[in-house]
Amino acid sequence: MSGAGAPDLAVDATGLRVAIVAGSWHEQVMSGLVAGAEATLAAAGASFELIRVAGAFELPLIAQAALRPVEQGGGGFDAVVGLGVIIRGGTPHFEFVANSVTDGLTRVQLDSGKPVGFGVLTTDSEQQAIDRSGLPGSAESKGQEAAEAALHSAAALRALAHPSSR
Repeated sequence: MSGAGAPDLAVDATGLRVAIVAGSWHEQVMSGLVAGAEATLAAAGASFELIRVAGAFELPLIAQAALRPVEQGGGGFDAVVGLGVIIRGGTPHFEFVANSVTDGLTRVQLDSGKPVGFGVLTTDSEQQAIDRSGLPGSAESKGQEAAEAALHSAAALRALAHPSSR
């Protein structure tokens, strides 16, 4: 199980605004991912908003808009949790979408200087996605893990910006 040895990433996220940008394909799996992210953000004290997009390919553009300052027509969020499901099929489409989404979300994070938690499942089967969804009986909760990563990075950036509070 890839979740073995996961760090404890609990942080105080009071005052942080987080956008959960979530795809709509594979509704059952997405419901688990979103629930895990929402529970994690709420427990940490972050305020959050769920923004639905069509699929994983649309995540980078909407994540970028969510992180853009309000003065520039964006959402002004402090962090994004990107959630989606890409299941391998019989064509190269899987690789194109998975690579584009990964590269796009990485670019958004680096260009904005704000964290993007990566909760995009790339699996060979629907069962593998279910096993990572956080649904009852699943082994892992990648929605929770993506939210924890975004919050931890946001807290680290906050500490870097305010050295006296470290």
